Amino acid sequence: MKRKSMEDAQCPVARTLDVIGDWWSLLIVRDAFDGVRRFSEFQKGLGMAKNILSTRLRTLVAHGILEIAPASDGSAYQEYILTDKGRALFPVIVGLRQWGEDYLFDAQEARSTLVESDTRQPIPRMTPTGSDGQTLTPLNTRVVKVDEA
Repeated sequence: MKRKSMEDAQCPVARTLDVIGDWWSLLIVRDAFDGVRRFSEFQKGLGMAKNILSTRLRTLVAHGILEIAPASDGSAYQEYILTDKGRALFPVIVGLRQWGEDYLFDAQEARSTLVESDTRQPIPRMTPTGSDGQTLTPLNTRVVKVDEA
């Protein structure tokens, strides 16, 4: 079945998922945050087929999430570097991580931990807050649809 494009959707979530909504793309972005830059490193670390990796990298580059640069060691290879747009996905990756920590691991189960570089302390929980500092939830927010504006 051909995948339906959401690139013209009026919903920002739908448009975002159109670009990064498959798990491979998000795992590539996650690994790029961890310093992975070369095709072979992505392929080895993720264990994904080369054709799938090529397609996902091409899409991420086409959408300006990654850019291709000459290898930093001066070799003939190229590297994939997060752009500002790609780095702006950091809260998305952190949110997925924190949700997974809360719901997909037993309390004492070993897992990787995201920590602050300087202090090595786990990062604080991400919580949406309102203009007055209150915690926002689905109970005190709503989406204003285009036809309601």
